[in-house]
Order: sequence, then C-alpha cells, then structure tokens
Amino acid sequence: MLKNLMLPVFLILLAFLLLSNDDAKIIIAGVAIFLIGMVFMEDGFKLFSGGILEKLIEKSTNNIPKAIFTGFISTSVVQSSSLISIIVISFLSGGLIALSSAIGVILGANIGSTTTAWIVASFGVKIKISAFAMPMIIFGVIFRFTKSNSLKGLGNVLLGLGFVFLGISYMKDGFDTLKTALDLSQFAIEGYIGALVYIALGAVATVIIQSSGATMALIITALATNQIIYINALELAIGANIGTTVTAVIAAVASNSNGKRLAVAHFIFNIVTAFIAIVFLYQLSDLVDFLALKVAISEDNYAMKLALFHTIFNVIGVIVVTPFVYKLETFLQGLFKDEKSSKLKAKYLDEVFMKIPDAALISIKKEILHLYENAQEVISHAIYLHRHKFLGSGKKDLSQIVEKSNLDIHTDINQFYTNKIKSLYGEIIRYSALSQENMDEDDKNRVYDLKLASRNIVEAIKDIRDLHRNISIYLKSDNEDIKEEYNNLRVNIANTLRTINEIREEKDDIEVLTSLEVLRENIRNLDDIRNDRLDTLIRENYIDKKMATSLINDTTYAHAISKNLIEAASILFIERSEIQELGDEL
Repeated sequence: MLKNLMLPVFLILLAFLLLSNDDAKIIIAGVAIFLIGMVFMEDGFKLFSGGILEKLIEKSTNNIPKAIFTGFISTSVVQSSSLISIIVISFLSGGLIALSSAIGVILGANIGSTTTAWIVASFGVKIKISAFAMPMIIFGVIFRFTKSNSLKGLGNVLLGLGFVFLGISYMKDGFDTLKTALDLSQFAIEGYIGALVYIALGAVATVIIQSSGATMALIITALATNQIIYINALELAIGANIGTTVTAVIAAVASNSNGKRLAVAHFIFNIVTAFIAIVFLYQLSDLVDFLALKVAISEDNYAMKLALFHTIFNVIGVIVVTPFVYKLETFLQGLFKDEKSSKLKAKYLDEVFMKIPDAALISIKKEILHLYENAQEVISHAIYLHRHKFLGSGKKDLSQIVEKSNLDIHTDINQFYTNKIKSLYGEIIRYSALSQENMDEDDKNRVYDLKLASRNIVEAIKDIRDLHRNISIYLKSDNEDIKEEYNNLRVNIANTLRTINEIREEKDDIEVLTSLEVLRENIRNLDDIRNDRLDTLIRENYIDKKMATSLINDTTYAHAISKNLIEAASILFIERSEIQELGDEL
C-alpha cells in the first residue's frame, strides 16, 4: 500500500512545487528534458550499434582488466550504464561471459558513467549549449522517420544528445534565475555532519530522479551558478553514487539470480567506494587540487574539478575492489543459487532484454534449449529410459540398455504436455513476437528459425504422447516379435537423442552438419528396413492385424519424432547460412 501511495504523493508535491515557484519549474523541466534525452540515447544506441556493442562485450571480457576497460569504453560511448548492465546480465544468463567478467564490466561502467560529468562541466556551463541542441533535435527527428534501423538509431542518438544539451541549458538558466531570489550556498554546513547531510541529499535525489548522470548534471550546474559551495558539491556527488545502489537493488528484486548477483556486486562496489570517499574526503579534495593544476584545470574552475573528483574516487574504488573480484564471485554464487528448473514458466525471457536484438536472441535460444531439456526428459521417460543411463553411456550398445530397462517409470505424458510444455511454448512465441520490433531482417529471420525449432520440439512431444500408449501395451505382450519391434523404435529414438546430445558439445559447425546428415540418412535407411521387416511379419503371421496397424502408425510417429528433433537441432546448434547450404529434406 505504501508503494502505491508514493507515486500520487510525489506527483502532488511536484505539482505544488511547479505551481508555486517559477524558478523551480525551469530547473525541474531541465531535469525532465535531460532524462528523456538519456532515454532517447539509450534506445538509439540499441538500434544504431547493429549488435557491435554486444559483440564488443562478448569478445572483450575474457579477463578482468579487459572487462573493466570494455565496461568503461562502452559506457562512455553510449552514456547508459543501465544499457550495459542489461547486456551483461543477458550474456551472463546465456553463459557467454563469466560472473567475474560481468563484475569487471560493471566496475568499468562506473568509471565510464563519470564521463557525463565531464561533458556537462566542459560544455554545459561554459557556452550556450542550447544552440547545439536545436540542430541535433531537427536532424534527429528527420532520421527517426527513415526506414533504416541504423538511421532511426542515429536519429534517436541525435535527439537524445539534443535533449541532454537542452536540459542542461534549462537547469543552468533556472539556477541563474534562482540566484537572484535565493542563495542556497548560505545553507552550507561544514564538517562531517554537513558532509553526511549532503551525501544523504545526493542519494535521495538520485533515487527520485533514477539517474546519477542527471543528478551530477544538476549538481554541476548548481555549482557553476554558485548555488552550492565546492565541498558540498563533492559530498552530493558521493551521495549520487550511493543512490544508484538503491536503484540497482530495487531493479534486482524481480530479476533472476544473475541480475541479483550483479546488483549486489554493484551495491558492494558503490558502498566501498563511498566509504573511502567519505573517510578521505578532504585528502581527495587536496588530491584533486594537485591534479587539476597538472592537467591545466584552473583553480577556480570548480565544475571541472568536481568532474575530476567524481572520476578519481570511482577509479580508486575499482582499484580497491578488483583484487577481490574472484572472492566476490564465489560469495555471490553462494548467496544466490540458480533457480530450480521450473517447467511451468520461462527461465530466460526477461522483458528488459526485448529492446536489445542480440540479448533477445540469446534469451529466446536459451529458453528453447530449456524447452528441449524438458522434451528430452519426457521423451526419454515415454520410452521407459532414464537419461543418465543412455545419454552419458558413450558407445555402449543402446539395444542392451533398452533390453535391460524396465517399465517402472510412470509419467503422465499428456498432463506434462498440457500443464507444462504448452505454457512454456506459448511464452516463447509471445516473447519472440514482441522482440522482433527492434530487429533487422536478419535477426527477424533468426527468430523465425528459432520459433520453428520450438515448434519442432513441441510436435515431437505430441507424437511421443501418442506413441507412448502402444509402447506401454506391447512391451507387456507375450508376442516376442511385436515386443522386439517396439524395442527397435525405442532404440532409434534413443539414438537420435544421444546423437543430438553429442552434437551439442561439438564446436565445429562442419562436424555438426555432418553428424546431422548421417543421422538423417540412418533414419531413412531404418525406415526402409522397418517396412521390409513389417511386410515379412505380416506375411508370415508373426503378428496379427491389430498389431500390424499399430506398428505401422507408431513407426510413422517414431520417424516424425526423430525428424523433428533433428530439425530443431539443426537450427539450435548451427547458423542459418549453414542450414540453408545443407538443405533439410528427409
């Protein structure tokens, strides 16, 4: 109830402030325009990068120093640590990067996020920045109405920059006007009591605004117009860093285990960094004064010195935390265990990944692999086999495994399909459809293929549901011939599952293609052999008419099960171009 009341109360207070104070109205409008600019920039880079950003993070995070540098560069360019966090969580969930590397990227992103302060301090308080905003907004709007996703992305980036610059201009004008009516610097509090008060104000402001970049822009413009004194601005900057941890923790509550791990890593980093900055506040201030002279920042250029301070204490935090990343990784993996496999709902389809094509594709593929794991289990049980007895049995003869198996596995295939598989399949299809909005044609084609793979898997489960009934009946028959035929069907399906399981571990696409084609050929040959043997069984009266009819139908089911599993594997484990070269005719 408290959460539901917070928004109305906030809106009422905001409306009162806007109506009662024209100066505050200009400043708040500046913050709002700045924030919408950050949103446009984030959305723009999702489209404009064409997957380059995702590929950079995937390929450049194989050790912690590279991961930190990648996080710094990518966040500096896109000006959105939240976007980088989303990509990192999706890659972590997809197994593309290790948790230690993901933590490294987040550490680097904290340094990269300080570039916002440098931009504001360098341009926003020295020149009439709004003059640059208008052309950017005009060209941004033009590009947004083009058909190309890259140009639309560029349009969003230009719009974002334009709005960011315009927001800075409004904030500066608001504080300039406020100065004539009220001098906030007169309320400055010295000493550590004052430091704690301003740190708390910075944290609260960031929680409310939901952007440390916007908070820093607000602090710098207030400092540049002498509304606050320099030392209090440093304290507010520390508070802004702490405020981002609250945002991260709130976002992680509904996230998966990987999201929670990174949120806690972010929280620990920011708290450690803030603690260092608070304890050594005056020493760091002296260090900033010393370094400012070395890099040609004038003694009275407090906006630039604030940006330098913001970078320095984040760099120090990274230096302090980095040696403990692997221990932190172990701690976080123990703190948040991977969720138990739930066959009732999706594990990887996080809504936050939808707008990032590569992240969405990874999520969809991982979820279909989750679907396949469930299918593998239910198909194995339907043919009365435990997966660990034949999938990990190497070259052991499947015929022997099948003959030694018994009928003590009791699985309601129809209930499993109705209550579990259908709901998961539905979530995959829905998520796939919604994710395609921000994709180019190649990505849309890949999603189409993945949807086909999920359909193939579901069709295999529906066929095994029908086959299972007669397997249960005829394995108990006194007729050894019909029992042998159904054991052969079990062997063929088990062989398909085992071959696909081996293919999953193969890194070479050519080897995968070859294995799949061999499996296809084996199925074709077995089908011919079964037809010849079936004719003999009927002609020699080894089986009766009812058995023959059932065997004919069930042979078709077994063939369809293997065919669908192979088609799904060809999509999941090799690239689209390779699939097209191979062809998929059975």
